[in-house]
Amino acid sequence: MIPDIDEFRSIVEDGEPTRTYSASDLTESGTAQANMDEISDCLMEGPGVIVIKGAVAPDVVDAATEVFWQLIDEQRQMGVGAGDHFAKAGANDRVWNALEKMAVHSPEVFVDYYANPSIALACRAWLGPGYQITSQLNVVNPGGEAQAPHRDYHLGFMDLDQAARFPRQAHLLSPVLTLQGAIAHVDMPVETGPTMFLPHSHKYEAGYLAWPLPEFKQYFADHHVQLPLDKGDAVFFNPALFHGAGTNRTAEVKRMANLLQIGSPMGRTLETVDRERVVKAVYPALLERSDHPHIGAAIAAAAEGYPFPTNLDRDEPIDAIVPESQAEMVVRAVADRWSPEQLAKALAEMAHKKRSH
Repeated sequence: MIPDIDEFRSIVEDGEPTRTYSASDLTESGTAQANMDEISDCLMEGPGVIVIKGAVAPDVVDAATEVFWQLIDEQRQMGVGAGDHFAKAGANDRVWNALEKMAVHSPEVFVDYYANPSIALACRAWLGPGYQITSQLNVVNPGGEAQAPHRDYHLGFMDLDQAARFPRQAHLLSPVLTLQGAIAHVDMPVETGPTMFLPHSHKYEAGYLAWPLPEFKQYFADHHVQLPLDKGDAVFFNPALFHGAGTNRTAEVKRMANLLQIGSPMGRTLETVDRERVVKAVYPALLERSDHPHIGAAIAAAAEGYPFPTNLDRDEPIDAIVPESQAEMVVRAVADRWSPEQLAKALAEMAHKKRSH
């Protein structure tokens, strides 16, 4: 797949910018299946983004907002700063794994917040049952600059060289493994910089190889739309949609959104395998056979080749979009002739980084 700006332009210039629904209409008795079909069609065949007005009640949002500010204050007191994959460091306040932190901090607020039929309906519409929610709180402070336009997890979290290693069908599969969402915790008029979207851009097959290129970034800058939101509104979108948080041009508004990244239940192996145990068992044999021309295939069978899921408070990438995988570390270990003890220590440190607490 070779990115072509003219082909891209012909796909995205398709008219319909977005679809808006009210939470009460979506959750009306007897309409769930029809509404899920409508949402699925919009995210796949339509513009790729929907807005649900009044998805979360104001008092529920306010209670969650109070918890989130407490979590941010706790991070500051501990000297913890959370980075952003697509924005300048320090521009935002961010809480990684906000879902788990909210649950532990305020269980009642968690239950009230996520016992939400609109959120559940959108998740089931795109992913079916068994989905798993993660959340990352993002606060764009006054003057905070826009994110670079991007696609999102999975392939959107890779650089061009990494994404290009995956076959065409993986590029087509990646968008249906995740649903992106955001809940507005304050009113978000356009001047506060709500998320910028390029409707229909999720339909471009080569998009994971295109979004970092200058001509595609310029097209996004010239043609994106922004959707003003009221407190309690939710937006859900196809993760392959070109998007990015906008610039907060206000002097006072701290634009808080709870970003939802909901995963398909299907991206998992059938059996549980203790990869750390397997790697430690076979490592001496890997050292003995390090000159084998296909040693990399043996490492791929033994080690965890994907760096996610992880704890982004501890396992923040260095000079890359994604952290190092276990398999990549084992490749380094074999090349540098680490001792088994040295590898065991590094594996334990990596496992600790990935634990949520």
